[in-house]
Amino acid sequence: MLPRAPLSLAALDTLLTDARTRRIEGWRRGALEFLMFGIKEARACLFAGLFFACVLLVPRAGLLGVPRYDLLLVAALAIQAWMLKSGLETRDELKAICLFHALGFALEAFKTSSGIKSWSYPDFAYTKVLGVPLFSGFMYAAVGSYIIQAWRLLDLRVRHHPPYWMAALVALLIYLNFFTHHALGDVRWYLAALALGLYARTTVSFRPLDRERRMPLLLGFVLTGFFIWLAENLGTFWGVWRYPNQLGAWSAVHVSKWSSWSLLVIMTFTIVANLKHVKARIHVPEQ
Repeated sequence: MLPRAPLSLAALDTLLTDARTRRIEGWRRGALEFLMFGIKEARACLFAGLFFACVLLVPRAGLLGVPRYDLLLVAALAIQAWMLKSGLETRDELKAICLFHALGFALEAFKTSSGIKSWSYPDFAYTKVLGVPLFSGFMYAAVGSYIIQAWRLLDLRVRHHPPYWMAALVALLIYLNFFTHHALGDVRWYLAALALGLYARTTVSFRPLDRERRMPLLLGFVLTGFFIWLAENLGTFWGVWRYPNQLGAWSAVHVSKWSSWSLLVIMTFTIVANLKHVKARIHVPEQ
């Protein structure tokens, strides 16, 4: 059972979000800010970290006669319920995470269908629907959970965000391309160029310690996509799912998937950015 009330985690969050001025300069400030940034990033990955710990710990044969995929679904639901009950996520944030789960499951069902077979889930499970284990949607929800948590812990503020309808349209086109490229051709690089123009002026400020730092938002998309690609390599290495070229022996996931994940991060960010409590912190330039 997971702990009911994460008292130590609440204390950690209080420490991490303490923005009082520190009289630290020089290399000590740089080192401390780097350390705090790493801690906040690790804390933001709480759901993803716990879930992938379950992926690593649950044997492929399952436990006590319960298949692995079913155990992973139970674990994901338990982690999500714990985060909601302990106040680590709000109900509004949970709604967004449920949307990520639904969008992810729809994509999984299409990609694993008999006519596509982009990848597969080789093991048996009672909780498979259309050949897709229900836990798989939580892998997409983990990305949304990370962005939500990082937004709060790092006190993110986005400047020169593009008009919402444009951002939403690009996000929709990105999602649709995952389906349509099998019949109409892959236009991901055109969409990437469109996103580059749309977010070219957009910056995100964040607070590792007590001072704001700034970086291009596009760089954040690319870096997040890279770490998700690394996690995907880990998932396929443990045989949770497999690409066709990995059925005989494991090989690294093709680097082109990095671009796919970076685009998916843009879509996820757009959904998170439309949460009511986040909208108030985004600057949209007047037309």
